Amino acid sequence: MSNSVIRGIHHIALKACGKPAFDKTIFFYNTLLGLPIVRTWGEGDGSAAMLDTGAGLLEIFANAPDVCGEGALRHVAFSVSDVDACIEQVRRHGYAVTIEPKDIVISSEPPFPARIAFCIGPVGETVEFFCETE
Repeated sequence: MSNSVIRGIHHIALKACGKPAFDKTIFFYNTLLGLPIVRTWGEGDGSAAMLDTGAGLLEIFANAPDVCGEGALRHVAFSVSDVDACIEQVRRHGYAVTIEPKDIVISSEPPFPARIAFCIGPVGETVEFFCETE
């Protein structure tokens, strides 16, 4: 049994630059990828929201001062049942696919097979679709 007071990841936050970018980000995660919105708040304009990933929350704000460069967080990986379907959905809506769906085996003990793909999300974040294959 662990002595850690940390129980898991509660949420990951993204910041969009203004309401149009916020709306585009909500469309991507809610409409395209199907993450349900569990709460919204803000100055009457719904400028912040939390969406349920099934294993934590994705928090989205409309108040980024400018486009952020790549920081320490490199990507958000979603556990999915169909990597190819996720990529086709985002591709149909014009999002850049940076790594096409492919099977990999992570060199660990024991080996860890998976199917993965990556795209760029609406505020420049890298999104990975990850499916354990065994």
